[in-house]
Amino acid sequence: MTKVHVIHENDAWVEPLRSAFAALGTPVEEWFLDRGVLDLTRPPPEGVFYNRMSASSHTRGHIYAPEYAGAVIEVLERHNRPLVNGRRALQLELSKVAQYQALSTHGIPVPATLAVVGRENIPEAAAKLGYPIILKHNRAGKGLGVRLLRSEAGLREALAALDVTTDSEAHPRDGIWLVQRYIEAAEPCITRAEFVGGRFLYAVRVDTSEGFELCPADACDIGAGAACPAVAPSPKFVIQEGFTHPLIHRMEAFLLANAIGVGAIEFITDHTGQAFAYDVNTNTNYNAEAEARAGRTGNQTGMGAIAAHLTALLRREALAAAA
Repeated sequence: MTKVHVIHENDAWVEPLRSAFAALGTPVEEWFLDRGVLDLTRPPPEGVFYNRMSASSHTRGHIYAPEYAGAVIEVLERHNRPLVNGRRALQLELSKVAQYQALSTHGIPVPATLAVVGRENIPEAAAKLGYPIILKHNRAGKGLGVRLLRSEAGLREALAALDVTTDSEAHPRDGIWLVQRYIEAAEPCITRAEFVGGRFLYAVRVDTSEGFELCPADACDIGAGAACPAVAPSPKFVIQEGFTHPLIHRMEAFLLANAIGVGAIEFITDHTGQAFAYDVNTNTNYNAEAEARAGRTGNQTGMGAIAAHLTALLRREALAAAA
């Protein structure tokens, strides 16, 4: 019997998806990718594959999990296996530089950003943009490494702290720093637009008053701090029912062009009403409390919608095989 195969490296983030599959009776197998052996001489099993590899895997000790996932994806694509969030999605998950270029191609505004290799080049980039700036990692996940710096003195202090820290997560995994123009929001919040099957599902208002670590995963609220540090008094996440925005159709076009079946795009709105997208997440998580407050159940929830989408793809493949 064919199955849905879920590629991931974080058990806590997959638990709600397991429950959604169980409710549908969908056969599923998990591919936990951290280290192992990939046989390039044999074809992969039949079924539908869903890639949930995360840019923040290194913060959980799975340093080469994205590279492992990339190798698996190459095999899956060679053998034409149905794959949700394949090669391009993984590339975008791991690089904000790639995200910003792709978003801009589809007319989605992004903050002015300079990519910097070499810590010594950060002051020059900051001076070119002008303060205040955001300093962050090209590849990080979970909002790690994001700093708001309002002056040259603040930057010097931040860089001095980086020079003496022993925390490996304080530095970008790929060595690329981003110096970005700070977009001052009209309110202390951002909007996270969720998409499943390439179509808009719902939008979440996320309170940013306590910082930039904004992952909505339920693991954040059940003591699994190592999985994700976004802990804040409820309701930090509020689903905006009936949400509309001029950028939604452009975002759907962006997702389609980049073969992203499941993902989220975060954007911030300034005092003039202009919105700027600053993060694309192809390993999206959802907040069950926010969904419950909004009265969302079954395939109206994020994980429920993903399970329904993958189950429909699996049934379609079964029908095609039987024809």
